[in-house]
Amino acid sequence: MDYLINILIILLVIFVIKLVLIWVFFYADVRAAQKRDPAAKSFLEVILLYPGLHALIYHRAAHFFYRLKLFFLARSLSQIARFFTGIEIHPGAIIGKRFFIDHGFGVVIGETAIIGDDVLLYQGSTLGGTGIIQGKRHPTVGNNVVIGAGAKVLGNIVIGDNSYIGANAVVVKDVPPNSTVIGVPGRITKQDGKKMDISLDHARILDPIMQAIEELQDRIKNLEKK
Repeated sequence: MDYLINILIILLVIFVIKLVLIWVFFYADVRAAQKRDPAAKSFLEVILLYPGLHALIYHRAAHFFYRLKLFFLARSLSQIARFFTGIEIHPGAIIGKRFFIDHGFGVVIGETAIIGDDVLLYQGSTLGGTGIIQGKRHPTVGNNVVIGAGAKVLGNIVIGDNSYIGANAVVVKDVPPNSTVIGVPGRITKQDGKKMDISLDHARILDPIMQAIEELQDRIKNLEKK
């Protein structure tokens, strides 16, 4: 009986230490999750139940070992994270501050991807490579970027600051700052060169092709009336 009690006490101490370490080293990331996810009810809920945060914690450790060239250990940690969270982040990826993956299942981030600060990824999104070339082959994502559910950003391209990648878009070319990209292949639309309102609604975005078609339809109707 005493043996079981001692084990429970040890497990409780480990759990408390883990919470304290997350609180200290990942406070900004937890706050980012609370800010960007209206479903987040408390700090403790995010720490215990958000797979995106857990994947990030594993990645920080894996990236540390990757930089020490302990590649097998680093990759092992990333695969453990993948097993428990459904999120695969290669240990070589560089990720900035206040990074948040919402829901997260199916997210893939490649080895040479570089992600800036305050970036939000939705479930099923991919920062992937093209072909089997060596060197930089994954995207560089700027600050304050939102990448929608199911979006695929592929190759050694740059996504400018404050940009939105719409749900299920496929992006294979550079995106300038303050842009919205939608469609397959991705098409760019700007809004007065200003940062869009950060409503995080990655489904309700303008399609420039459909806008042009609608304008042509309206013009034809006006001509027919005349």
